[in-house]
Amino acid sequence: MAMGNWTRISEFILMSFSSLPTEIQSLLFLTFLTIYLVTLMGNSLIILVTLADPMLHSPMYFFLRNLSFLEIGFNLVIVPKMLGTLLAQDKTISFLGCATQMYFFFFFGVAECFLLATMAYDRYVAICSPLHYPVIMNQRTRAKLAAASWFPGFPVATVQTTWLFSFPFCGTNKVNHFFCDSPPVLRLVCADTALFEIYAIVGTILVVMVPCLLILCSYTRIAAAILKIPSAKGKHKAFSTCSSHLLVVSLFYISSSLTYFRPKSNNSPDSKKLLSLFYTVVTPMLNPIIYSLRNSEVKNALSRTFHRVLALRNCIP
Repeated sequence: MAMGNWTRISEFILMSFSSLPTEIQSLLFLTFLTIYLVTLMGNSLIILVTLADPMLHSPMYFFLRNLSFLEIGFNLVIVPKMLGTLLAQDKTISFLGCATQMYFFFFFGVAECFLLATMAYDRYVAICSPLHYPVIMNQRTRAKLAAASWFPGFPVATVQTTWLFSFPFCGTNKVNHFFCDSPPVLRLVCADTALFEIYAIVGTILVVMVPCLLILCSYTRIAAAILKIPSAKGKHKAFSTCSSHLLVVSLFYISSSLTYFRPKSNNSPDSKKLLSLFYTVVTPMLNPIIYSLRNSEVKNALSRTFHRVLALRNCIP
């Protein structure tokens, strides 16, 4: 398209679920609002309990606290705007707002990949070197590992968002998604994006595969160590410390891989929206539930915290 025909876009329109009847959109609003509130309360509760209960001051719960904080941020980036489009039918988002949403989506997404790998390494050290675990995973080391998990999100989000929004946009400003994700926004660009697309594909593969390989490596060593444990009770106890993390990893990687690595011929906008809903909205809600229901230490800590709160209330005249 000629330079003279390019128009400066000041805002985008998120198409979201506009093709659905109003009654269905109202039902979706109530559903997503419930999920959103459960996500915020569940992850906030995990953060508060792991901070308040001395029994949960181990490295495992330090990283779980980071994961819960990350899930809250991930939800705050996506869900409020989506709820607004469903309730008030205000589908517009400013140019800067769209870029900001995409930046933090990349930031939290990349951070989660590496944080899940860090949590796998923590489980590897705990099971394969239990006697040295407190020394290896001391307070300084866990802080460095947490920082190393969060840091890659900054350069990835900065480069990809800045590069994409430096392109000229022309024609329609309608983003066929419920948030500003890279592929639907890229379709609105009227310039040669071949180099950017190569970078995006290579970057996504590295961001997904490097942590995934680290997780596989850790769990291969963990599986070998568990098989050497003579008693069935010991094996079950060792595996139970990893089962919650394994389930969370599976949910995140399967849904995100199906979203971004499926062939384009099988990747309709509607199916991508459904898959995106799962890892951006549903998974952050499931994580605290998984860690609460499948972890006796968290359940016991929640019970102790609840009884302490009741005792305090009874003491107040």
